[in-house]
Amino acid sequence: MIDRLIENIFEWAAGHADEGRYSPVAIVFHWTMAALVMFQIGWGWWMGRTAPGGEMQAAYELHYLVGVLMLVLVLGRVGWRLFAPAVINDADKPGWESVAAHITHYVFYTCLFGLPLSGWAMVSATSRETELTLLNLAPWPLLPFGELSHATRWAIEAVAEWLHWGLALSLVAMIPIHVGAALKHHVIDRDDVLHGMLPILPQRPRRRTRWQRRWRALEKRVASLTRPLRRRLRFR
Repeated sequence: MIDRLIENIFEWAAGHADEGRYSPVAIVFHWTMAALVMFQIGWGWWMGRTAPGGEMQAAYELHYLVGVLMLVLVLGRVGWRLFAPAVINDADKPGWESVAAHITHYVFYTCLFGLPLSGWAMVSATSRETELTLLNLAPWPLLPFGELSHATRWAIEAVAEWLHWGLALSLVAMIPIHVGAALKHHVIDRDDVLHGMLPILPQRPRRRTRWQRRWRALEKRVASLTRPLRRRLRFR
């Protein structure tokens, strides 16, 4: 019976994919993660400006709570992406934009995995008195660093903190790129990319506009200027 239920769920997801739209499950994952990312970035910035004390401790506890939730959600999202049919839309057209979109997604997933994992490592290394939970419903274990030497745990904390900051800055840099690309698909290309992830947003009628002509002219100009460099790299 469970096998049949899973099969029905994937058939239901395939129906959305065939129409070039993401399933409601993928949409909920996407926008929930987007909201949590924006919250964590703003909350992390505020924490760095909070005076030590009870208020800072409470702020860190909420940061940990949301971080554990994000790790569980990103695992769920990757699992859904692996088993549910992939959506084919206008972002998959051959060309540099499709390559850039795939690179952007890989960077996002690296950040979404790396940030909670590095935070988990920091807490597990030097704040082992902290009690992590999943939404205060179930305990979340610390990583097994307790038997390591004091110096080793502080070294882990230092590396994890460096990774945490680097991934956070990378994520902050990727957000405007991702948003800009989505708006470009909707406003200039007038395709189905943003509508597929945000169905309440009406899809604009497909027609040639002056913005498309200007974009194509810019692409041709950039391609012309970079042609000598691309030739040199090709023959190396």
